[in-house]
Amino acid sequence: MTLFVALAGLLGMLALGFHIAVTMGLVSSALVLSMPSVPVTVIAQTAFQSINSYPLMAIPMFILMGNVMTRGNIVGVLIELIGSIVRCIRGGLAITVMLSCIFFAAVSGSSVGSAAAIGSATIEGLKREKYPVKFSAALVAVGSTLGLMIPPSLGFILIGSIVGIPVDKLFIAGIVPGLMEATMLLLTTIFVVRKNGYGEVASKADLKGFVRSTPKAAGAITMPVLVLGSIYLGIFTPTEVSAVAAGYAIVLCVFVYQTLKWKDIWSISKDSLLQATMIFAVVLGGSLIGFILARMGATAQLIGFMERLDMEPWQFLLLANAVLLVLGMFLDGVAMIVLTAPLLFPMATHLGIDPIHFAVIMVANVEIATLTPPIGLNLFVMSGIAKIPVESVAKGVMPYYLTRVAALGLITFVPAISLILLK
Repeated sequence: MTLFVALAGLLGMLALGFHIAVTMGLVSSALVLSMPSVPVTVIAQTAFQSINSYPLMAIPMFILMGNVMTRGNIVGVLIELIGSIVRCIRGGLAITVMLSCIFFAAVSGSSVGSAAAIGSATIEGLKREKYPVKFSAALVAVGSTLGLMIPPSLGFILIGSIVGIPVDKLFIAGIVPGLMEATMLLLTTIFVVRKNGYGEVASKADLKGFVRSTPKAAGAITMPVLVLGSIYLGIFTPTEVSAVAAGYAIVLCVFVYQTLKWKDIWSISKDSLLQATMIFAVVLGGSLIGFILARMGATAQLIGFMERLDMEPWQFLLLANAVLLVLGMFLDGVAMIVLTAPLLFPMATHLGIDPIHFAVIMVANVEIATLTPPIGLNLFVMSGIAKIPVESVAKGVMPYYLTRVAALGLITFVPAISLILLK
């Protein structure tokens, strides 16, 4: 009964517009106060322990790196390079945008950040080539979700810190699923533009332009190599490489491309700090919820319930995906992970499901959540940039949504996709 009242209070506060972090903090604190056997000091102790985490320290630096490269217009450099080759085919600009999403995903770590950066740089160009605005906005909204799967991924950092899985292994596990998703989205883009005859076609590939653009784009292209290569080779931990990558991004944008000045770095740093603080606040509130659930034996009760049902692993995975897809309609990715990871991972492990594989499944669900009304953040970002209703962006996303669900099915039931690089 107590949990039911708490859940009703949680949903009621969210409906009234309270921030998810504030909501979780207030509800969990009220639950602690209602338990006489639990001292009030537990609230402060649990909150501090939840953010006193070495892996979590990578989040502010990766956010800073992504914001620097967003404000530094790295997207324009990538589009110039890729477009010089693929603009000669039908839908070349749309394909260029999707490929740019893939590259930018490997340096940003954020879906919303990627959407804002790529959308601002490409929407007007897509309009000039007669692409429907609805399709253009959907294209960027969907492509930007790859920033959650292709490392560095803030989602993997959160899961690793909450569940206790090495973040470097999660990063490596996300590479193949991310590339598979990128390929499926690219093929969907080619199908849609050719079916509808979208876009203009250049007479031939601009090989001279490609050669001319390559040195300029080399700095941006080497960023994924720096991040993933140093982690894969064991040179840096994810936390260490986040600081190195942020410093590299600043050098690149201030000295090489000269698209930013030092005064810009100060304002970007303040914005990045606010974004990181928001994520930490959600983690803090979620940790209190997790503590209460553990104290009340919720996880053990759920595992016992599964044993009584004699649930098979594939049945649990179907159920977990259904729950996450529904939650994705009402919660952002950070809140989804913080609220569900402490409950779902013990159950998955109990059934013999590899926790790294399950982490990739969870991130794939978060990707879909960013595209799912009414809360899908990418839909709102692209609605603002393209200046069209959110409903129009959602309709444009529909062909890609089916592709996303198909990719989720493959990731869920073919564990080798996530684990092959860890063998």
